[in-house]
Amino acid sequence: MSTQPAKDPWIQRPRPRPEARLRLLLLPHAGGGASMFRGWTDALPPDVEVCPVQLPGRENRMMEKAFDRMDPLVETLAGVLERWRDLPYAVFGHSNGAAVGFELARRARRTGTPGPVHLFASGRRAPDIPSRLPDVAALPDAEMIEELSRLGGIPREVTQHPELMQLLLPLLRADMALIETYEFREEPPLPIPITVYTGLSDPRVTMDEAEAWARHTAAGYRIRTFPGDHFYLAGGSGSVLAALSADLRGVIAGL
Repeated sequence: MSTQPAKDPWIQRPRPRPEARLRLLLLPHAGGGASMFRGWTDALPPDVEVCPVQLPGRENRMMEKAFDRMDPLVETLAGVLERWRDLPYAVFGHSNGAAVGFELARRARRTGTPGPVHLFASGRRAPDIPSRLPDVAALPDAEMIEELSRLGGIPREVTQHPELMQLLLPLLRADMALIETYEFREEPPLPIPITVYTGLSDPRVTMDEAEAWARHTAAGYRIRTFPGDHFYLAGGSGSVLAALSADLRGVIAGL
């Protein structure tokens, strides 16, 4: 039985579940916030407590400075999770969130602290593969928006609202700097399973780049593919959540 941790600006709990056996932390893509996971609680198994992570610089934390480097973010998030040790947890990270989840798991191993029991890496090439795409964090605003739009990094409906784009620019710049300055460090494969989710038409991730996650786990690997591009989660959430529900039941069965 889980306890009820104090309210935390980092960890949202749309529906606390005292009888949950597993907590699922959800980490968003660059520019995204916890709201991208709205509706996931009702679609996932009742013994999973769904907890979107709200990073600084977005939505209700928009006035806070967003992290623009990986290591400080991972260290801070690891400290937050010290308050949430009452349940085992898995991580589902999309795009930037997959890299953050991966480094969070590696940091836990290095420090001997409880880490995730499973990593779901979505919409992200394996962390040791250099990007094929140009860096955009240092570009002028208009050029950065154009390049991110071309690469499928901003949903079309967002680019059609100039006022919204101006609000998002500092966050996008910080999030892109975070991933563009990220340096992979060689370590042994993780002792937890990794399940990769990817859109079949994602221009940012080839199938080979997605399958390369297999070498980062010594505990089992699986890949699931879905119709759609980098934002396949929005277009096919029904099939995605059905697959994730099945995978989470498997995680719980192994606890």
